[in-house]
Amino acid sequence: MNDSQILTAAQMRAAEQALFDAGTSVTRLMEVAAGGAAEWIRRIACGRSVTVLCGPGNNGGDGYVIARLLRQAGNEVRLIAPVDPKTDAAREARSKWTGEVLTSGGSVHGGIFVDCLFGSGLARPLSGEHALLLRDLASHHALSVAVDLPSGIASDDGALLNEPLPNYDVTLALGAWKYAHWCLPGSSVMGAKRLVPIGIEAVEGAAQLVTRPSLTPPALDAHKYTRGLAVIIGGEMPGAATLAASAAQRAGAGYVKLLAEGHVSLDPGLVCEGTPLVDAISDRRISALLIGPGLGRDAGAKQKLEAALGAGVPSVLDADALMLLQPDMLRKDQLCLATPHEGELEALCRSCSVIAEGRRNRAQALAQASGMVVLAKGPDTVIAAPDGRIALAPRAPSWLSVAGSGDVLAGIAVSRMASGRGPFEAACEAVWLHSRAARISGPAFTAEELANNTSKALERCL
Repeated sequence: MNDSQILTAAQMRAAEQALFDAGTSVTRLMEVAAGGAAEWIRRIACGRSVTVLCGPGNNGGDGYVIARLLRQAGNEVRLIAPVDPKTDAAREARSKWTGEVLTSGGSVHGGIFVDCLFGSGLARPLSGEHALLLRDLASHHALSVAVDLPSGIASDDGALLNEPLPNYDVTLALGAWKYAHWCLPGSSVMGAKRLVPIGIEAVEGAAQLVTRPSLTPPALDAHKYTRGLAVIIGGEMPGAATLAASAAQRAGAGYVKLLAEGHVSLDPGLVCEGTPLVDAISDRRISALLIGPGLGRDAGAKQKLEAALGAGVPSVLDADALMLLQPDMLRKDQLCLATPHEGELEALCRSCSVIAEGRRNRAQALAQASGMVVLAKGPDTVIAAPDGRIALAPRAPSWLSVAGSGDVLAGIAVSRMASGRGPFEAACEAVWLHSRAARISGPAFTAEELANNTSKALERCL
């Protein structure tokens, strides 16, 4: 089982069809999926009553099976079905339910509400009657659980097809994650997310969820250069580059050097060099470089960017570098990672003549047009590679919305690239480490504290 892949609704249908073609019946697959969901719900309920809302399709069929299994386990179960089943599997599942079937539930109260009204195939808004029923049942129960997806959310982009929708405490993804589980605004109402395996195999071309990296300590005979030399190019605001360097020192690279002119307040362990840039970046021992944090946007900053890209070293481009970047500066054979926030992503798309809607589509189109890996950072971060690979990140703590946190992310990314990772892998690892460092830092931290906790985040991966 691949428990990190993210599928579109079409990919999910094809993956299920592969199981059917291999001999699994629709009814059998429903029993497996609903059985896994029922076990989660039984544990959540802890003996409390359960109300299951069933729709007309196979998601509703899952609900009938869940209700039957919970009743067999000893829970008090009420079942509401405002519409009769319309698929053979759902009709068969209903035929095995021997209890009462309510057609409305405005007055029903209980412990756990289970939403099996509509699943990942929904592409249009709920009727007013169904939307009201959904909200009433959620408000009249202590906890709400969505099976596969909350009804009223588009599977492929997380759009809210109805507003308002209830806030769920738990969402149980069946078989594989869907884009909506990790994309705003839909993911914001799903609560805790759990995956129920049903035997889906790995799907070619599927997106991946960013998960904890698996790292190893340096080799016994390692030294600073074998672990990677990361160079960070400073600019008119040295504080941002210093923050990035501080994070880079704690993210795995053996040697971090800051190229900065004039006096900079430094950690004693950070090497600061004022050598002319062209000479400094000609060092063949450099494994990766970062340019952009605090760079500025004047003619001198543009010259620095051109020189950095001309060195042909694997590079991370952030902040001001993204606003100065022009397509003709990029070499086709260069390994490059761009880390734009929303405004920088829009600017890059304009400069590269990319037209697309939504962060994910813009990131993918920009990656293909520019040849860069694009880490489109935000509350639902997307990482896209020119070869079509895409990764989505679980939501990070909202405390990351603090000045300097992007500089820290860029520093982690260049450190991972200097350690030998390709731009896509480095981006995924950096996003995970950045989020973990935020959780370790607790609430209301500074960017400096975030950088300092990067090493603790790295420790979680060993």
